[in-house]
Amino acid sequence: MTYCVGLLVDKGLVFMSDTRTNAGIDNISVVSKMKTWEVPGERFICLLSAGNLATTQGTISLLEERSVAPEKREPAILQQPSMFQTAKLVGETLKEVISSTSGAGQSADSMFSGTFLLGGQIKGGRPRLFMIYPEGNFIEAGADNPFFQIGEHKYGRPIIIRTYDRGMSLDDCAKLLLVSFDSTIRSNLSVGLPIDLQFYETDSLKAGYRRRFDHRDPYYRTISEGWSNSLKDAFDALPAFQR
Repeated sequence: MTYCVGLLVDKGLVFMSDTRTNAGIDNISVVSKMKTWEVPGERFICLLSAGNLATTQGTISLLEERSVAPEKREPAILQQPSMFQTAKLVGETLKEVISSTSGAGQSADSMFSGTFLLGGQIKGGRPRLFMIYPEGNFIEAGADNPFFQIGEHKYGRPIIIRTYDRGMSLDDCAKLLLVSFDSTIRSNLSVGLPIDLQFYETDSLKAGYRRRFDHRDPYYRTISEGWSNSLKDAFDALPAFQR
């Protein structure tokens, strides 16, 4: 299992993903689930993945290979005219990988399935965020659904819903997502550190600040301990139960 979040605000996009992958309780390893592409001044693209690791890595590798030699292969991810067309390409590539891997054909509930979050901006367009399903189709974030989660999302969702504001700074978004991830990590052993963070600032058309948090990171430890203490204080401040 995994946990990834893409968050859309006025200032830009914030992406966060854990790095734990496991094939049983005694076979746990660290794998990045965040891939970025950029052509400074023209486009920035970030892709987060969840699901079968072979499927998601195969999809990313195919997109990467075709972007390196576009004249010899299928349409490349860095040649798409819009983020919509980029999402369509990722969906088609994911469907292609699943179909070629599964003997029974492409199926959303197959053991070979995968899901992606795609966000970024291409010159002439606005920042956009998509969730791409194993079937190859996708939905886009907007005013009513300004963030997407994939993987083990239920533990970290309430804090985002209660706190999100479209006018938030990217720094506040990072703090919010770290609280969301800390809640998930404490609740589910299949999600774990390190955590990858990527900023994208609206109209910058280049990669923004990037950071990896592990268990030794002083800021992450401050957030984790501070949130726990704040919850205890908030609980104690609530009116006593009356019988």
